[in-house]
Amino acid sequence: MTPTPPRDDTVFDMAIIGAGVIGCAVFRAFVLAGLKVVLVERDADIINGASKANSALLHTGFDAGPGTLELDCVKRGHALYHRIHQRLGLSLIETGAILVAWTEADLAALPGIVAQAHANGVTDVRQLTAEEVRAREPHLAPDLRGGVLVPGEAVIDPWSAPLAYVLQGMANGGTVMRGTEVTGGVQNAGGWTLSTPRGPIRAGVVVNCAGNFGDLVEAIARPSPFEIRPRKGQFVVLDKTATAFANAIILPVPNERTKGVVIARTAFGNLLVGPTAEEQAERRIATVEEPALEALLAQGRRMIPALEHEPVTTTYAGLRPATQFKDYQIEALADRRWITVGGIRSTGLTGSLGIAEYLCTLYEQHFAPLHPLPEPIWPRMPNLTEGLPRPWQQPGRDEIICHCELVTRGEIAAALEGPLPAGNLGGLKRRTRCMMGRCQGFYCTRRVMELCAGRLPGLVEQG
Repeated sequence: MTPTPPRDDTVFDMAIIGAGVIGCAVFRAFVLAGLKVVLVERDADIINGASKANSALLHTGFDAGPGTLELDCVKRGHALYHRIHQRLGLSLIETGAILVAWTEADLAALPGIVAQAHANGVTDVRQLTAEEVRAREPHLAPDLRGGVLVPGEAVIDPWSAPLAYVLQGMANGGTVMRGTEVTGGVQNAGGWTLSTPRGPIRAGVVVNCAGNFGDLVEAIARPSPFEIRPRKGQFVVLDKTATAFANAIILPVPNERTKGVVIARTAFGNLLVGPTAEEQAERRIATVEEPALEALLAQGRRMIPALEHEPVTTTYAGLRPATQFKDYQIEALADRRWITVGGIRSTGLTGSLGIAEYLCTLYEQHFAPLHPLPEPIWPRMPNLTEGLPRPWQQPGRDEIICHCELVTRGEIAAALEGPLPAGNLGGLKRRTRCMMGRCQGFYCTRRVMELCAGRLPGLVEQG
């Protein structure tokens, strides 16, 4: 099920290391730009690292640092997602956001937040009185002091988007190698020969999109100028009934370290509370801890008291590849035939398309002209969200396997087939929503395993 590795005589124009959302978007962009590209991922499936666990928000960049590369990429990514999402069948739930002031200090900060948003080019942001906030969000605690409305913030399906980017790249001639860890590399006259347990990969230019391992991969080309300091974010997912208590994304007034705890609907009908912001040395494993989760719940219930009686569906944690720098670390090394993409933190889902476009500009500046495909193929993703019809609602639909999330046998079969089938159980969940509902697989696991027998190489990898 994993794509066959290329023959030793295959030379790619570009090799991209890391199939998180950034690597997936970069893969798509350069394939559509006319290059022969291979996307190399060490795990059994794509988006199995930092990108699998995020808040699934499409940001406007209203609060990004002025003059930063992050601001430019987030704004461009926001615009590009709006441009392409319908052609790829991707979701866009335009909830808007309200940044809520709970203290006098918060209230005093609001004019500056509005001014920064306007300076960032997000000119529809405006301040709200306490009464205006309550009219929009009647379930918020009554002691709020005011707010800021950010109309352009939205909710998307965070897993279908990068999968769509990869599938479009593959449909237009790109190659994906999963289960292939890059262990080293040697630069030569034609570019690079990367070492992997499955044989060498030769490419004219290498792009480092390795996320939480970005500084280690960077050492293949040079001493890394940045240090990855994984920042853990824990989340609580409340039951679908909780969505009745929040219309917009509810944001706090941020501080220097974090944007704070957010309350937001998900594309799958739940309500999300999180994240925390905890630096740790471990790069791969993100644990959840009861004290942190209880603190998140307490903050969520402080903001929306009605959540006191809403049950928790699940919890999860993700690791963001933070560095010692606040801005993205993106650089083209012409003499090394290498492009660095590091330090992409919580805005990566939104910024990915903008980053990919920026890298195309860097490539043309430092390496060679690009020749975009005149008529690229546009695959369409199956809908996983609550806002549009799903297979279980269609006449003549087949057996429902996961009753919590209403996932059919046909959806699971489709996720196990095609050009990029699920590579592990986590990948199957992200392609279908199976085992992700109220019972967390208690009732459907056996039936899912029967359907996956002999078809899911990484069955024991939870993802």
